[in-house]
Amino acid sequence: MNKNHYAIVMAGGVGSRFWPVSTTTFPKQFHDMLGTGETLIQRTFSRLSKRIPKENILILTNERYTDLVLEQLPEVSSKQVVAEPAMRNTAPCILYAALKIQRENPDALMVVAPSDHWIEDEKAFLDNLEKSFDACAKEDILMTLGIQPTFPNTGYGYIQYHKEASPIKKVAKFTEKPNYETAKQFLDKGNYLWNAGIFIWSVSSIIHAFTKFQKEMMILFEKGKKVYNTKDEKEFINTHYALAENISIDYAILEKAENVFVLPATFDWNDLGTWGSLYDKLEKTSVNNAIVNARVLDEDASGNMIRTANNKIVVVDGLKDYIIVDKEDVLLIYPKTKEQEIKNIRKEVENTFGEQYT
Repeated sequence: MNKNHYAIVMAGGVGSRFWPVSTTTFPKQFHDMLGTGETLIQRTFSRLSKRIPKENILILTNERYTDLVLEQLPEVSSKQVVAEPAMRNTAPCILYAALKIQRENPDALMVVAPSDHWIEDEKAFLDNLEKSFDACAKEDILMTLGIQPTFPNTGYGYIQYHKEASPIKKVAKFTEKPNYETAKQFLDKGNYLWNAGIFIWSVSSIIHAFTKFQKEMMILFEKGKKVYNTKDEKEFINTHYALAENISIDYAILEKAENVFVLPATFDWNDLGTWGSLYDKLEKTSVNNAIVNARVLDEDASGNMIRTANNKIVVVDGLKDYIIVDKEDVLLIYPKTKEQEIKNIRKEVENTFGEQYT
């Protein structure tokens, strides 16, 4: 394995559209969402450790999840857990982690990967990752992996690239989640990819980009360059981190930089962002019900996503295309067509019954 290769696993999100299983205190990346025997973060760590030394994998999370990370990833030391004292989106935490890595290894190449995505063909993913590392080792570029779109999805951002013969394409534009008609046009044009939020670059390239495009944030975090990876780091971060702008890496850097490239991925991918996306990944019964942890008797019931704990018996009659999730003191029965509204329902439950349910 290459000791210059590092990974940052992004594990600080709440996953509100997977409520009631995913909660503020126990979000989806720490759950076995697919019933495979591994949680999503465990699967992600396992996948990355096939190419990256385990000691070079940092877990970037909110400080409230530090114990969960260490419990689920016993091979990770506490110094590999980079804990945010406040939620400030992806740009500040990526800069923070990059400065820590740079202090340890100025020659490092790093991949930033979400902890809660599902990748079917892991060999293809690792091959794509290796190709991206090779490109970033040779040039001052910022790389991302783009997913070949299979339908006009309005839940993903899109990456437009310049049509060229080389496998790695220069990015023309990033577009936030489009409406359906725009997404259809993107697919028709043939040079658009889904933005998977997987980034690869050298620490020197990304830090140079922050110096150029996010001067205030760079000044803020550079104040601590002498304390990173020391006992004084936590005090510095607790004092300064919340002062950083709340901004994504896309807005902060990638939409401004001119040296951004994309590799069209060759692996199957699912961001597991909603119950519907989980339904798509699971095996189905003869009547197209997807079932996790439950024993089901169904009558005139099809297309449902059914999940319980502890092998519970579920009897369903007359429901089609519903999400049925049973978790301790919360039962959700909700149309799949309205799944994007679950995060709002979660908020209503919190306001009505208290945050202990969310």
